[in-house]
Amino acid sequence: MPKNGRKGADEIEPLVDLTQDLQLNSKKLERLRKRQQKRAERGCRYASHSILDLPYELLLKVLELLRPSDVLRLSRTCKAFHDFLRCEEETIARKIINHRYVAISKCFLLPVLLRELDARTQNILRDEERQEIVNLKKRPFQHIKSPDPSFLCTCMTCLLRWNSLNLIVDWNYWQDNLDKGEPIPMIARGKCPEWNALLIEDNASYVLKALERPLWHALLFERHLDSMVRSISRQKANRGNKRKRFEMTAEDEASGTDVFLEREGPPTLELPFHRDQYYLLETYMPNRGWNSDQRRWMYVPAEQHETDVTIAVRFFQWREQQKSRNRGS
Repeated sequence: MPKNGRKGADEIEPLVDLTQDLQLNSKKLERLRKRQQKRAERGCRYASHSILDLPYELLLKVLELLRPSDVLRLSRTCKAFHDFLRCEEETIARKIINHRYVAISKCFLLPVLLRELDARTQNILRDEERQEIVNLKKRPFQHIKSPDPSFLCTCMTCLLRWNSLNLIVDWNYWQDNLDKGEPIPMIARGKCPEWNALLIEDNASYVLKALERPLWHALLFERHLDSMVRSISRQKANRGNKRKRFEMTAEDEASGTDVFLEREGPPTLELPFHRDQYYLLETYMPNRGWNSDQRRWMYVPAEQHETDVTIAVRFFQWREQQKSRNRGS
């Protein structure tokens, strides 16, 4: 032991912190604690966890990655989301198309509504004599409903657009039969059984919706890509079919985009005028041709509609002049 009677440094016991929080048990603090707890519970109960809480740009980026059918299904989940999609439908559809259906969208433009033309042009296009000429030029397709001349422009470009969009729906309808090897019912020339009349009427209703709703237009592109992917897969599995086709990899098929259709492949020469042509049809991409010098597809411009309308108006004027001369002679 040290001489001074104190313990050495090594023998000093360590200090233990025994301080504790004071227990506040007043009635005032208890009431305050309960109010805070209720406020927190009320905030959790009404906290929104909707996708609409995302920033606008981020929300559009999310929707851009979806398929049109997915977006249309989402629009049925709640009124708020339905209203948002209707308000932003054109923007959302454009972003989805630019992401998934660039090539298809250039081939399948919408026919122009008659109400979008001036009154004089409308009267010329609805002229009975002109409609008789147009009807003579049109083929009586059994699988496509004829357009209403009082609703749609009937220039040659718009007629082709209408027929092509209706073909998208009809060809997609029969994909299950084609996958299973089941024959498509054939119809005698000049006949239109009730089941076929109902089918082409239903097909036309999809196209009419596409005229008013951009997302429905994009939905047609989704259906058409599905038809072409399934058709190419069927024909590839047929070892006896050595025809030239678009190169489509497993990655292309899984991507859900039409990038592979920008590669070189067989051109679309004409509209399938009969369902019997569906069996060997792999791709239907009208209004474009392959430029071998530039190694890319060249598309018919949207302005072709204006050109055809101008031709129709000039022809009407020429015909009226001929009538006047005949009356004067």
